[in-house]
Amino acid sequence: MSATYPNRPRRVVLPAAIVAVLALLVGAAIIDTEIFTVVRYVVSILALICVVLVAQARQWWWAIGLVPIAILWNPVFPIAIADTQLFAGLHYGAALIFIVVGVFVRVVDSTSRG
Repeated sequence: MSATYPNRPRRVVLPAAIVAVLALLVGAAIIDTEIFTVVRYVVSILALICVVLVAQARQWWWAIGLVPIAILWNPVFPIAIADTQLFAGLHYGAALIFIVVGVFVRVVDSTSRG
């Protein structure tokens, strides 16, 4: 039987952030391939999911870093970056943003019973 801890902070964004970081690291290696469109979808959707989660956590200021990621990796209206090395660098920067947001956004669930 597992114990429940009332008022224990939970990192609600961390699972989505970890998947996004993995997609970004893979995406940095396959920028010029056809499957890169899948990476764009995954990163953009996960950035928007994280925006919703930080808004629900009432820590909306984290969206300042996530919204540009959702726009830059948007596969529907892609922003073409000609320099492959610059775009690979942006992948690592975006991964860092996801890690920071995933670690620092915490929600205290005061409704859980002890």
